[in-house]
Amino acid sequence: QECFVCGQSGATVTCTETDCERTFHLPCAVEGECVTQYLPPYRSFCWEHRPEQEVEAAQEEITCCLLCLEPVEDRVSFSTMVCPACKHAWFHRSCVQELALCVSFSGFCCPLCRDKMLFLSEMLIMGIQIPLR
Repeated sequence: QECFVCGQSGATVTCTETDCERTFHLPCAVEGECVTQYLPPYRSFCWEHRPEQEVEAAQEEITCCLLCLEPVEDRVSFSTMVCPACKHAWFHRSCVQELALCVSFSGFCCPLCRDKMLFLSEMLIMGIQIPLR
């Protein structure tokens, strides 16, 4: 199979959406804005069919990522995420992923409101890989 992101052969991950034939390499997923869910049933989605956050959250004039303190986009997107519990904590996807890899499953929560359950479940659905230890 040919990867729709890099164009090379050997792609083994296929979009879960019925009738979507896009395949990609797992390392190409982030570059192609694909989402891979690391929880059962371990589904993968191409950029067109990926889940999106449905949180209605208003930003301040200039909103920064709470983890790197750099400005984020003015809306929820693939690279910009928001805490579904407090709706005031904005993050870059890469920053949340780095946090998850550092603190693991037991310590992963929103840095602002400290919500664990809603934040954790939303991040898993959005494709953030959270190691068990």
